[in-house]
Amino acid sequence: MFKPLTIALIQATVPLLKSRGEEITRHFYRVMLSEHPELKAFFNEAHQAEGTQARALAGAVLAYASHIDRVHELAPALPRIVQKHVALGVQPAHYPIVGQCLLRAIREVLGADVATDAIIDAWAEAYGALAQLLIDAEEQVYAATAALPGGWRGQRTMVVARKARESELITSFYLEPADGQPLPPFQPGQYLTLVLDIDGRTVRRNYSLSDAPGKPWYRVSIKREDGGLVSGWMHDHVEVGSRLEVQAPAGEFTLDAQSTRPLVLVTGGVGITPAMAMLESAAPSGRPIRFIHAARHGGVHAFRERVDLLAAAHRNVEAMYVYDAPREGDEPHEVGQVTDALLARHLPEDRDVDLYLLGPKPFMQAVYRAGRQLGVPEAQLRYEFFGPTEELVGA
Repeated sequence: MFKPLTIALIQATVPLLKSRGEEITRHFYRVMLSEHPELKAFFNEAHQAEGTQARALAGAVLAYASHIDRVHELAPALPRIVQKHVALGVQPAHYPIVGQCLLRAIREVLGADVATDAIIDAWAEAYGALAQLLIDAEEQVYAATAALPGGWRGQRTMVVARKARESELITSFYLEPADGQPLPPFQPGQYLTLVLDIDGRTVRRNYSLSDAPGKPWYRVSIKREDGGLVSGWMHDHVEVGSRLEVQAPAGEFTLDAQSTRPLVLVTGGVGITPAMAMLESAAPSGRPIRFIHAARHGGVHAFRERVDLLAAAHRNVEAMYVYDAPREGDEPHEVGQVTDALLARHLPEDRDVDLYLLGPKPFMQAVYRAGRQLGVPEAQLRYEFFGPTEELVGA
């Protein structure tokens, strides 16, 4: 794909990226967001402040450099990146800005004596090739989404038709198109991106679709986060009749609707939201389903009544609730954590199961480790993070 000299020069930067990659990406974000403030809406300020965005980008740049002579090995990671970009509405015009700022950061952090003209030219070639690959892949997704019945490109105005409190922390918003036209189908596990104007600032946030497809609304169920700019605004200021700008459904973490294997959905906290779309869709299929949800107590447990109704209506569905700090009157099936022993009771003996885990990162780390230790095939363990790409393997 690249000339031998380009490959050699990129590979020569790998040791520096290992030792100073985060320094480069932190500088990159400072430069880009200060000189191009219109791009701030595409980034979560909390992830910037925590450093997770810079760490994730540093890891991605290092991976690209390390595989520059065999970039095909990185192909499995591309669909998630493409879907994230499409969800946010990333456009071809954004890529030159990113490239210029990244090359500048490499030179300014490493210095011109190390980041020579030849090194910068090699990185410009490598970045340009990756950018074009992403631009082409994203255009395919944009076009395919717009071609769906009811599909659209860019933002579409939605009206809040209903607002429902699901727990002490989670509220659902039922969104219907302001133009009265149909909504396109989506895959359970996908999410919407809300494009909001809050106090004169444009912000974008991803929220999982929490109801089954095929209804005249999209439902997102949002947890009020301590100090959360967007979640607090949605809870306090968005009411029935409010109008919101929304990007089309996106995301490659989806339910495999063709699988007939037993399905185990293990969720913690607000991780229940995408699992609800999966459960609603899969319950009528007849495949064995175990729905395991962990919460602090009943007051913060959303959708319990709905899950119970689905379990009562479908003999293939079994629900299990685990509270670690139950209140008086709560009725969990177990008290404590989702342990290896608990999970084992809900897995088939041959471990041929589709296991989806959704929730806070420590929760998913624990469930992922338990699944691997219990013999669930790695390819059948499914999970997703919002925000910067992270991994559970080896965590």
